[in-house]
Amino acid sequence: RLLGPADAARSVAVCRTWRLLASDNALWAFFLSLGPDPWDLVVFAETHLAAGPAQPRRLPLPPLSSSPLPPHAARAFPFWRPRFVRLTNSNSTVPCVRSVYFGTVRVPPQLSFKRIYGQRALVPGSIIVDGGSGYCKYGWSKYAAPSGRCATFLEFGNIESPMYARLRHFFSTIYNRMHVKPSARPIVVALPLCHSDDTEAARASRKQYKETLYSVLFDMNVPAVCAVDQALLALYAARRTSGIVVNIGFNVTSVVPIFQGRVMREIGIETVGQGALKLTGFLKELLQRRNISFESLYTVRTIKEKICYVAADYEAELCKNTQASCEVDGEGWFTLSEERFKMAEILFQPQIGGVRAMALHKAVSLCMDHCYNTEVLRDHSWFKTVVLAGGSSCLPGLPERLEKELHKLLPPYISEGIRVLPPPFGTDTAWFGAKMIGTVSTFSDAWCINKKQFRQKSRHSGSSLVNAWR
Repeated sequence: RLLGPADAARSVAVCRTWRLLASDNALWAFFLSLGPDPWDLVVFAETHLAAGPAQPRRLPLPPLSSSPLPPHAARAFPFWRPRFVRLTNSNSTVPCVRSVYFGTVRVPPQLSFKRIYGQRALVPGSIIVDGGSGYCKYGWSKYAAPSGRCATFLEFGNIESPMYARLRHFFSTIYNRMHVKPSARPIVVALPLCHSDDTEAARASRKQYKETLYSVLFDMNVPAVCAVDQALLALYAARRTSGIVVNIGFNVTSVVPIFQGRVMREIGIETVGQGALKLTGFLKELLQRRNISFESLYTVRTIKEKICYVAADYEAELCKNTQASCEVDGEGWFTLSEERFKMAEILFQPQIGGVRAMALHKAVSLCMDHCYNTEVLRDHSWFKTVVLAGGSSCLPGLPERLEKELHKLLPPYISEGIRVLPPPFGTDTAWFGAKMIGTVSTFSDAWCINKKQFRQKSRHSGSSLVNAWR
């Protein structure tokens, strides 16, 4: 029926009210806060990750300086050689500090959450694979945690096989375990830190690995691929785009400087020759000294994860009663005392375990010295946030001890403001960083590459590197 003047006026008023309500940015922010992803991670992702990955740039290097090392570092690093890099200024958007609140939700005014809400609803669920150096985590981007784990070195196939065959075997295993066809969903892959030097050979090796990875996945008919460095993902999970990531891997520990979403290989990645395997092996040795029997290295790793920690003061800890017990399924109870913190002390005093490697705090200090001697927007605060990553970085007391050692080793003009953050999501930190990318509103357009784009890029670059890896 036709509406009369009064009913028509009421309908117009109702429509205008709904339109006004639907255009309220705070309302859509409230709806997003009710979703499965934490509100602070959503805001960080949409503010800093929506534009896509930072574009690589070759930065001009000044001549090597012959200036001596500062006295504080000369004592710790007698082998040091000056390394300086001059970075060009880059435009960056700084989020507005003003904000409004909807209930208890802080709403940054520069984001359109109505648009973001609609775009995030259309983002396809992707498969996330974090192929760690020891253990692999995989699952769906829409899930709250990884759905499965496996030992990377066991699933990678025969180490003597060509890289193409090994990668194909690895991803085939993941898809089979997830009971999904490769062609069904995009994939986000955490790239391991390999060939970390800033040399032509290292850059070529990284390019080979990445092109082989793309070739394998597109040959399996994956619709789109996103590949990001593990260290960068760990930094994103901590809601940062600049800082230093200390990744305690299976065999080595890497200290990675990152500025505005880009790994700064020009500054230098420090690599320490000990990781989780050395820690577990040293704990095994300590248990054997006390004639404590166990069935496998898995038992030792379980004990390490349950009751081991990092001492704030090693000498003082030796005078305390630190006895504690834990139960390992199928093997009963184990009681340890000073072995609980002696195991991790080799990170700071490698000689205790007979390890010839640089101490962790000295490697981080060396990286900070290199960062301090760069010119990045005349800002010396970007490298003062240290984010820990990797399974062994979850040891209680490690962030506090590392921060303490850095303050002791570095002068005040560098050490002031240093913060060492524990892994924000434990052993799954890199996986959650990939999840943030896989759910951002611009994921498909800004972060992914499809088969057609990959082939075009390969033709334009005249690359035949993929075939060499088969």
